[in-house]
Amino acid sequence: MYGRSAQHRIGGIISLFLNGLKQGFFSNVRKDILSGLTVAFALIPEAIAFSLMAGVDPMVGLYASFLIAFTISFVGGRPGMISAATGAMASLMGPIVAKYGIEYLFATTILTGILQWVMGALKFGRLITFVPQPVIVGFVNALAIVIFMAQLPNFVGATWVMYLMVAGTLLIIYLFPFLTKAVPSALVAIIVMTVISVLTHADVRTVGDMGTITQTLPSFHIPSVAISFHLFITVLPYALALAVVGMTESLLTANLVDELTETGSDKNREIQGQGIANIVSGFFGGMAGCAMIGQTVINVKSGGRSRLSTLVAGVFLLFLIIALGSVVKVIPMAALVGVMIMVSVGTFDWHSLRTLHKVPIGDTIVMVVTVAIVVATSNLALGVVAGVILSALRFGWKMARIHASTERTGQGAKIYRIHGQLFFGTMSHFTQLFAYHEDPEHVVIDFTGSHLWDQSATSALTKVIDKYEALGKRVTVQGLNEESRVILDKTGRTLDSSA
Repeated sequence: MYGRSAQHRIGGIISLFLNGLKQGFFSNVRKDILSGLTVAFALIPEAIAFSLMAGVDPMVGLYASFLIAFTISFVGGRPGMISAATGAMASLMGPIVAKYGIEYLFATTILTGILQWVMGALKFGRLITFVPQPVIVGFVNALAIVIFMAQLPNFVGATWVMYLMVAGTLLIIYLFPFLTKAVPSALVAIIVMTVISVLTHADVRTVGDMGTITQTLPSFHIPSVAISFHLFITVLPYALALAVVGMTESLLTANLVDELTETGSDKNREIQGQGIANIVSGFFGGMAGCAMIGQTVINVKSGGRSRLSTLVAGVFLLFLIIALGSVVKVIPMAALVGVMIMVSVGTFDWHSLRTLHKVPIGDTIVMVVTVAIVVATSNLALGVVAGVILSALRFGWKMARIHASTERTGQGAKIYRIHGQLFFGTMSHFTQLFAYHEDPEHVVIDFTGSHLWDQSATSALTKVIDKYEALGKRVTVQGLNEESRVILDKTGRTLDSSA
């Protein structure tokens, strides 16, 4: 009997595992594979460009993109999201490489991953709920602008052939779906433009012109640095900045995918997954990365939904590097530029422009400031933080309004009905609402339309009561909700609540 029971439990566990595997990887196989292939092509020039931005060999970015995409497909919390080497992270790495060398970059990448894992364990994923909608819209619009602007250098010194191929790429992307949606139009555009470029010997820049692609597998590598407290202190500021930027971009991208796919995701697991992926990247010669909104949009719009699409993107990227390196080198940049222009157009929230006159002016200012800072600095985290702070200040300013209406009772008492929130921002004004010397012997303070939020609130109320009592007058407090009463009770103050 016991043996059958154990077998039944084991069978149940295996069944749950297989069912989870099916849901996680094999619920949307055809579309996931095709979208993953499309993303892999787009990852190559991006990874190379970000490597050059960080001042390292192109293979560092390519290895990182493979390792992070592969790892996050198993341990991440947002299926269908693409993570790899990114520009936001690469922009922070230049000083490390220039001052200390690439081995310190690997050490920083590992510490970045450890910090992110800890952040996920501490439930930092909840922070996304504190990002207001205007900031999210500003983030998305700014990123669309940044993606578009990043393509402009490809047109410097370009011939008319470049412009023609970009136009051809966009035509295929937008018109091919009218024929069939079985294959992602972006993938078709890349293949068609590559064939045309090779057959016509077109005078356009190719992926091979961006940097040397070495057809070798990444290998395990412990950073060649002396483990010491000095090392920790040296790399900690860089690692902390990378961890925060990576977490911010990943959470916002995950939130965008949630909206696009109308599904939920585990944000804390995603942060921990990003951490694990960066640790793996650091130990295999890669740099730190995070979620990529551009490639993620390509994946989602191409039909990618499950972890399989991310896995295919990573694995096929490595396959392209190792087995098809010579083919990858001839892919025209015009095709990839066209794809990224499509991404920028698709990413931008055009509805936000059409409804600009309908939303509160404060929300519009927050969105514009977020966009302006991100575009000016190319620092997504800085723009988001600035937007959140501005929103918080605006919210605090609106909340810092308190007033009272008064009336007399038949017994000669005076009632102050408080309207607004009582907290540190309104405590000073609250104490000035009362006519202490002119009021009758009995004063009633009604908090039915208010709430006590903190110690400053209880301190302000106590101060008012003490002033009346010093004048020999009685104060009755009524209408406190349960939360306000609990805060007040903690101060040990006994109130007269009789009417």
